[in-house]
Amino acid sequence: MDGMLSQEEINALLNGEDGSSETTSKKNDSAMSIEDALTPMGIDIMGEVSNICMGTAATTLYTLVNQKVDITTPRVELATWNELVNEYDRPCVFIQIFYREGINGSNVFILKDTDVKVIADLMMGGDGTNIEGEVSDLHLSAISEAMNQMMGTAATSLSSLLGTKIDISPPVANTVNMDEDIDVSEIASFLNEEFVRVAFKMKVGDLVDSQIMQLYPIDLCRTLCEKFNLGNAAHNSETEQEETVEPTQSQPTQSQPQSVMPTQSQPIQPQPVMPDLQSMPNMQIPVSQGMNYGMPTQSMPMQNVNVQQAQFQEFSPDIVAVNQRENINLIMDVPLEVTVELGRTKKTIQDILEFSPGTIIELDKIAGEPVDVLVNGKYVAKGEVVVIEESFGVRVTEIIR
Repeated sequence: MDGMLSQEEINALLNGEDGSSETTSKKNDSAMSIEDALTPMGIDIMGEVSNICMGTAATTLYTLVNQKVDITTPRVELATWNELVNEYDRPCVFIQIFYREGINGSNVFILKDTDVKVIADLMMGGDGTNIEGEVSDLHLSAISEAMNQMMGTAATSLSSLLGTKIDISPPVANTVNMDEDIDVSEIASFLNEEFVRVAFKMKVGDLVDSQIMQLYPIDLCRTLCEKFNLGNAAHNSETEQEETVEPTQSQPTQSQPQSVMPTQSQPIQPQPVMPDLQSMPNMQIPVSQGMNYGMPTQSMPMQNVNVQQAQFQEFSPDIVAVNQRENINLIMDVPLEVTVELGRTKKTIQDILEFSPGTIIELDKIAGEPVDVLVNGKYVAKGEVVVIEESFGVRVTEIIR
């Protein structure tokens, strides 16, 4: 009222809320520009494309981690690198996917480091709780393999959606600490400018309840929208052609009865196209009521048919034996693989990774116990190990029937 600042306005200036409001205004301007980058239909297309692709990717992830995977409906918006730095947790993992066929460009997935460690632990047979320490090369390799299979199925769905073959290169995963001053062009060149961000809410069992992001360059989004529209236009044209052909094919069926039905001024005469019924006594032609097609209805003469029980030749045992000997002779020279199994055991992946020269593996066989003889993987005999000159051999002691 008197030109003086109130205490609330002074506190706002001291706390820097004026600057934050300016930042908020810039964010709002950036969020509104999504309609300038993509049309409203384009925004819907990107949401639908991401929804379908991530739906199939979630199914693939379920088979890898054996945990229920839920992904919510995506949110499409425009973003900048500075907004990611201010909003996203760090450190995080960036996974870049390159398209090598069908479309040109790449996109980037962002996952939290804890989510990556949980998924990697589940893939390696753990319970998802071994997430101590930093993200290692083993974690990056596991998440790259998971993303490769997930985006492979997503590319298949995208191929069906766009009507063209889409193929990807193996994903590249890197750990990024957004607190540091990094050159984003080393991750992806389009991150230097505004890009399209598609955000999902992802749940993996009771272990992961987080958000993942998929970043697209604006040009790639426009290309996807154009291909989507072209695919729909081609599908609609094919549907219209099918609808046009169907009535044309059905016209002769509708007009044929009208052309052969006699009028009152015409005598009823047999049509030359009808077969001679007397010359085919064994045929039975059903005639529907009310559809005589210009022919007077008449009953078919009943024919006497001699029906006898089928007679089969009896086979003697001698003939069977001869055939068996002939058949077995045909395969006498077929080679079979004979394997002698000394014993077996089970080891965990951790134990196998610790193998080194000199490691002793204890088997389930006791010393002196007969070894197993397998033919093409089938257990057929037992035997004992012998030495023939400088080679090992097996003396068969029992045949397993």
